[in-house]
Amino acid sequence: MRDKLLAGAGALAAVLFVRNLYVMFMQIGDEVDQGAIYRIIYFHVPAFFTAGMCYIASMLASAYTLWKKDLRADAFAMSATEVGLAFAAVNLLTGMIWGRIIWGIWWAWDPRLTWALISWLVYFGYLGLRKAIDDPSERANISAVVNIFAFTSVAITWKAIVWWRTQHPAPVLSIRGADGKIDPAMEAMIYTNWIPLLLMATIFIAIRLRQERALRELDAMRRWAHST
Repeated sequence: MRDKLLAGAGALAAVLFVRNLYVMFMQIGDEVDQGAIYRIIYFHVPAFFTAGMCYIASMLASAYTLWKKDLRADAFAMSATEVGLAFAAVNLLTGMIWGRIIWGIWWAWDPRLTWALISWLVYFGYLGLRKAIDDPSERANISAVVNIFAFTSVAITWKAIVWWRTQHPAPVLSIRGADGKIDPAMEAMIYTNWIPLLLMATIFIAIRLRQERALRELDAMRRWAHST
């Protein structure tokens, strides 16, 4: 049943992607100042939102791990973090491509960009820390604390373009209180394209969680064999 749900979610995500690509390129025109490259926002922003949702889910799972001492929640936190890192990488890469076309450079040490990179490195470090701790319970507890504090970097990244106005474009989405700064059709496409990305993230987390549970079962068997 679970495999059928994942397959159905994958099929739906594929259909939505095809439909969205048609609308992006055939129905929504170029942006006046930026031209065709502006369409990268339809992946850049939803990828950031998706990564943020993964980080929120991971943080909540880590809090539950500390509260209930539940190793299953710890496995979910790790899986969500890995998927979040993948989507955060998409966000960074698409931003670099946009910057190369519009700014003429691949990277600028703008506060939003810098904190997005710091956040990515912090969560990458969280995964590295996990590999350095052998005991499952100790690993879960220490990693949960680190994960909860790591989320502060996500909050700072979200507010960076409001707190520090430099090179990165100002907020244009209505949810950021910027009504009228983006065409409604363009903003609607950003949210519409977020749906298949969320579906993909859900599928990836489910697959990674299944793999992690299998690995933990093998590790438990190994520990039992060594103790006998």
